[in-house]
Amino acid sequence: MARPPLPPFTAETAAQKARLAEDAWNSRDPLKVSQAYSPNSTWRNRDTFLCGQAEIIDFLTQKWTREHEYRLIKEVWSHADNRIAVRFAYEWQDQNGQWFRSYGNENWEFDENGLMQKRFASINDVRITAADRKYHWPLGRRPDDHPGLSALGL
Repeated sequence: MARPPLPPFTAETAAQKARLAEDAWNSRDPLKVSQAYSPNSTWRNRDTFLCGQAEIIDFLTQKWTREHEYRLIKEVWSHADNRIAVRFAYEWQDQNGQWFRSYGNENWEFDENGLMQKRFASINDVRITAADRKYHWPLGRRPDDHPGLSALGL
C-alpha cells in the first residue's frame, strides 16, 4: 500500500509528510498512527525500542493513557532522498494536573511506498504552568491558521 507523498522528498513533500504525521498523532488514535509505519518499522523513542505495528499501537495506547490534553506541532528541519528530520514540541497534562511541554527531534526513514521504516526520537520534558501553554486549539488537528514552532518562538 502506498502512502503519499513518496520519496525522494522535496521541501514541499517533506512538509506535507510532517503535517500528515502531526495530524495523525493529534488524533491520538494508535491504529490510525500505526498505519503510516511499515509492518516491521523500528523505533527508538527515548529509552524504548519498538519493532512492528503491534508494538507501536501498544506503546501509543499507553502513552495517551498517561498524557492528557495532548497537542503536537512538528516542523521539518531537513530532508534528503527518503529521509526527513523534524523537530517538534507537544503539550500535555499528567494525571495530577501538571502541564508539560515536551521538546524533541525525530529522524525518519521511509520505504519506497512512503511508509516509515525507521524512527529515532529524542525527547525532553519541561514542566510548565497552565499560563505558559501556547497550544489552545480544541483537541484534534491543529488549525491551519495556528502558528507553528518557529512563529511561536519554540
